[in-house]
Amino acid sequence: MRLLAVREEPLSVDEVFRAVGDDAAGGTALFVGTVRDHDGHPSGAAVTALEYSAHPGAEEALRTVAGKVAADFPVRALAAVHRTGTLAVGDLAVVVAVSCPHRAEAFAACRRLIDDLKREVPIWKRQTFDDGTEDWVGACG
Repeated sequence: MRLLAVREEPLSVDEVFRAVGDDAAGGTALFVGTVRDHDGHPSGAAVTALEYSAHPGAEEALRTVAGKVAADFPVRALAAVHRTGTLAVGDLAVVVAVSCPHRAEAFAACRRLIDDLKREVPIWKRQTFDDGTEDWVGACG
């Protein structure tokens, strides 16, 4: 686990990709989550902004999730960064990457990392819509 963070600063795909570089890895999988302009609002209203908030224990929860992924897959390196604060449509919200000896393992580990992060790390988002409404969404169960 080379890079794990929950932070307000803009995210960098290059930073995360560099963090998982490993000469013994034959496959690196990377996932980038961006703020989209819709989220199934009943009226069809468009998303204009998101605000992410994190529990003070979010980084520790992220470390736990990452540790489980590293224990279940032949991970050479792993990185995950989630943004907090106010984001605009198109901004990077989360970037995760995993390098493994082979591509299939890298894909599977990366998918598990993002899925478990979204389910288990206490990060919430407040969506603002162009009709003036807002909605809080829990990013973890």
